[in-house]
Amino acid sequence: MYGLWKPRVLGAWKVPATGPVIFAVNHSHVIDGPMVIGVAPRTSHFLVKKEAFIGPLGSFMNRVGQIRVDRDTTDRTAITRALGVLENGGVLGIFPEGTRGEGDFAALRAGLAYFAVRGGAQIVPVAVLGSSERRGRLLKGLPPLRSRVDVVFGDPFEAGDGSGRRTRKALDEATERIQKQLAAHLENARRLTGR
Repeated sequence: MYGLWKPRVLGAWKVPATGPVIFAVNHSHVIDGPMVIGVAPRTSHFLVKKEAFIGPLGSFMNRVGQIRVDRDTTDRTAITRALGVLENGGVLGIFPEGTRGEGDFAALRAGLAYFAVRGGAQIVPVAVLGSSERRGRLLKGLPPLRSRVDVVFGDPFEAGDGSGRRTRKALDEATERIQKQLAAHLENARRLTGR
């Protein structure tokens, strides 16, 4: 990432050095995940749509531990692998909106709350800003080479309410709390970076 763009990384020191962690990343461009993987202080394993696992890129993503997920069904294999990352004290990367969009954390899927509560993981909000502002002249689908992309790590927090409940209602309440935390982090990240 540092060879192609100019990432400015803020708050990386906030990422817990050990234990299960989930990076909750906004998603407005295809490079958001690779950018976080490339600049994060810990190795991370992202849930990635199965359609991205094609050709040499798919083989590479498998080798570096990214988790293939079928978004059209309840993908038990992906769920098991993701929980395994957390059980081993690793870092799981999730785009809580489920797909690329505005990247504003406005609509979250329940998966983030499920993994955080079930895996006993802290959530670290991550805002990637600048990846979708302009298109490059050389490669139209990517930001201009050597342009600045900001990656802002936020304060870790717990998703649950401390009760240990894993009911549907508890997960819905956790999702609401998470959405508020992520939106506040994004607003703070925009203020810090001027984007």
